[in-house]
Amino acid sequence: MFCIGRNYANHARELGNEVPESPIVFLKPPTAYVANDGVVEIPSISNNMHHEVELVVVIGKDCRNVNIDEVESCIAGYAVGIDFTLRDVQNSAKQKGEPWATAKGFYASAPISAVVPASTYTGIPDFDLQLEVNGVVKQQGSTTHMERSVEELVVYLSSIFGLQKGDCIFTGTPEGVGKVERGDMVSCTLRNVVELSVNIR
Repeated sequence: MFCIGRNYANHARELGNEVPESPIVFLKPPTAYVANDGVVEIPSISNNMHHEVELVVVIGKDCRNVNIDEVESCIAGYAVGIDFTLRDVQNSAKQKGEPWATAKGFYASAPISAVVPASTYTGIPDFDLQLEVNGVVKQQGSTTHMERSVEELVVYLSSIFGLQKGDCIFTGTPEGVGKVERGDMVSCTLRNVVELSVNIR
C-alpha cells in the first residue's frame, strides 16, 4: 500500500505543516489491511490514534514509467479507506528525526471498502469523501481539492517504485482528522458510491 501525505492543503495546515513541493510517500504492509465491518485495535504504544478518510486507487496491472495518458488503463477500481495514524508516536518520531513507519503501518491500520470497478466510469472521476464517528460527521471533502491528482500520483509512483496489480494508493485526507477511542464506530463513504465501517477496540 502506497500512501500520500499532505495532499490536501487544509489538512496540511491543520497540523501546522506546509504543502510539500513533491509528494510525501510512505508505505503500509499487507497486515495493515482490514475489510468492511472489521476491528481496529488501538496499539498499547499510543494514546492518540487519529482517523484519516481517503480515496483509495486500486491498480489493475503491472505498470512502470507510465505517462499521464496511460494512467486510466492502469486502474482497476476505486475504494474508500481510512489511514489510521498514531499521532503521538508520529510526532515523537518526527521530533527525533526518525522514520514513522510504526505510527502508520501497525496491524489493521488501513481499512479498505469493497472496490468499485473503474469501468463504472468514463475517465477518472472526482469523489466526495465523508467520515463519521458514532454517527457524527468529522470529515468532509472532495478529491477536486487534492494538490496532486490521481493521474499525477500514478505517474509519479510508477516512475520511482513501479506498480503491480493489486497495489493500493491512499491518495491523502482532507481536513478534520481527529482522535478515536475504544468503543467508537467509524464509518466513511465515497458518497453515493461505497461505504466502510470499522469498530475501534
